Amino acid sequence: MRKVILVLAALLLSVGAEAKTLKIGIVAFQMSSETHARAANAAEAAAKALGWSVTLLNSRGAIPESAAQIENLIAAKVDAMVLCMSKPVELDAQMKAAKEAGIAVVTIASGSSPHTLFDIQANEYQVGSDAALYLLGLMNYRGEILTERFEGNLATRIRGRMLDAVLAENTAVKVLASHSMARTATWQEDVRAGMGALMQRESGKFQGIWASFDGQAFVIDDLLQQAGVKKGQIPVVSADGGQQTFARIRDPNSTIVATVAVPFELMGKKAVEALDAIVANGKPKDSVVPGPYLLMPSFLIDRANVPEEGKWPW
Repeated sequence: MRKVILVLAALLLSVGAEAKTLKIGIVAFQMSSETHARAANAAEAAAKALGWSVTLLNSRGAIPESAAQIENLIAAKVDAMVLCMSKPVELDAQMKAAKEAGIAVVTIASGSSPHTLFDIQANEYQVGSDAALYLLGLMNYRGEILTERFEGNLATRIRGRMLDAVLAENTAVKVLASHSMARTATWQEDVRAGMGALMQRESGKFQGIWASFDGQAFVIDDLLQQAGVKKGQIPVVSADGGQQTFARIRDPNSTIVATVAVPFELMGKKAVEALDAIVANGKPKDSVVPGPYLLMPSFLIDRANVPEEGKWPW
């Protein structure tokens, strides 16, 4: 009898362990953007390390494609989804359908939704103010700047609002001109054309450039270097952080002088850890993440503390 009980217990444990193996879908809105790729790839690696079945998809910056991918994952009966830099407002119907199908959804740097468990993001109010104050400090809090914005993402939108708040209290610094990135599928060309036109039109009139994310800053940096601008002459400050950004900060020829680094790798890993706790192990959501957001720390990086190649500040 004792042997029978032990065998049954072993079988039950085996079934329980097998039940914890999830089938998940990861959707990155635009894998050509380094930050989207960093978060999505980290989530994929963390899920595979747990033995989960993973489908990683790239929406290529297109909302219709993202909607179709989420619908396909629902039809495939995944247990959970991780949506990186998604669009909760535009994809509300798909997220609602996922919730109704009993699929747990965690988003990264997307904003909250009544249909998802929570959103993982940095404290973008801190990110935005840190970047703005650093740039103004380099200018001794007077002069004129160009700004490259993006209103289509929650994080970059908040960063712009914080820049506006800082400028409102420091009126000796003016925004000479601003370009707002519109096209997500071909965003590099959009930034190159828009900021390139502003730089030509306002040549010699601005002392700094603020960009809402590092990818924009790379395009701007290339334009400035092509125009013969040297490091420190027209400083470029942005946010996100990544190995390419750190390399440019170290590069004596690059005009990028600082970034506020966001730990996207940790975000992807945290998303999977939360799904493991909530979906695989049945813990209450609020015991893992109270409220609609899980906030991650950010790090102001300049030449004084830029990590060595391949290293991270976290």
